[in-house]
Amino acid sequence: MVVSNQVLPVSAVVSFLREYLEANELLSDLWVTGEVTNASRSQLGHRYFTLRDERAAIRCVMWRDRMPPDFQLRNGERIIAHGRITVYVQRGELQFDCDFARPEGVGALAAKLEELRLRLEAEGLFDPARKRPLPRFPMRIGLVTSPGGAALHDVQFVLGKRWPIATLVFAPAMVQGEQAPAQVVAALRRLGQEPDLDLVLVTRGGGAAEDLHAFNDERVARAIYACPYPVVTGVGHETDVTIADLVADLRAATPSAAVERATPDMAAVLRTLEVLDRTMASSVRQVIAGLAADAEGLTGRLRRAAPRVAELSRAISELGRAMDASARERLQGDRARFDSLSARFEALNPMATLRRGFAIVQREGGRQPVVSSVRGVRAGDRLRVAVADGAFWTEVR
Repeated sequence: MVVSNQVLPVSAVVSFLREYLEANELLSDLWVTGEVTNASRSQLGHRYFTLRDERAAIRCVMWRDRMPPDFQLRNGERIIAHGRITVYVQRGELQFDCDFARPEGVGALAAKLEELRLRLEAEGLFDPARKRPLPRFPMRIGLVTSPGGAALHDVQFVLGKRWPIATLVFAPAMVQGEQAPAQVVAALRRLGQEPDLDLVLVTRGGGAAEDLHAFNDERVARAIYACPYPVVTGVGHETDVTIADLVADLRAATPSAAVERATPDMAAVLRTLEVLDRTMASSVRQVIAGLAADAEGLTGRLRRAAPRVAELSRAISELGRAMDASARERLQGDRARFDSLSARFEALNPMATLRRGFAIVQREGGRQPVVSSVRGVRAGDRLRVAVADGAFWTEVR
């Protein structure tokens, strides 16, 4: 705040004036009309000019990054411009910072609408890439329109005739007058909180162009953009295109057309289902016939490839007899070899020798217990004599 007895530098005073003017709500969103003079263009592409009428003038600037692509500025032309009042600090001059301008002949309302359109377009609200596809078979449809208007009747009639299985969730709102934009915004927000909606219709019946003001309101445009469900607009007549139409995911010419664009035709769906039913039945019959033919072919191949049981039985019997004969022959050979080996083992068996009257004499202790010579014993040695049925001890004398 400036104190009267305080000495301030020029920059502080000019900066204070600039902040004061830019903080003013009216002066920060201002529409001005006047005649263009002293128009010039800087090397960087900025436009400088003066707007004047019979009693006053104000210096203006339009920066290059805010300039519409088709912007033209001619001395002597009367324009309608939008912008804000500020102060050019380096010169201490009052300045109108312009962000939009159109010839005065287009009318103030049209100029304001064009400025809003360009600004929202620059923000991406009209971008086709962000527009969402509509569901093919919507079952819960939100509706924003006047409770007493013809649009409500048209929507209900067309929906009942075209897609009667859908549920209509109605959010009433005024669609004309000063309160209409706020009510449309509130209705959209209310539907945005509804669970499981498939899409939202925003409709209004026909009327004069000025009657569609609510649907050219920035608040409504941003509410449509923020809606979590796809939005279809059907506002006014076929030739009327509003800002709301440009933001919506789909624009229809009328409320009835909005319902037609947003829903399928029940009769057409039923016809399609009948065709699909017949097609599927025919396909199933063809598949069954093909499988039956394949099964019959495989059965024939199995019959032809199946072995002859009688021949196999005879062959098995013959094979069994041959195996039996071979087994007997081999068993007899094995028996003969066993008997021969048994006789040979019996001849080598020491017990057989003992049974013929021989004996085995073993000395008690010593490294060679078996006595095979009289020189191997001395008087007093104890000897073990083994015979066929046992053994006994004796002493050498």
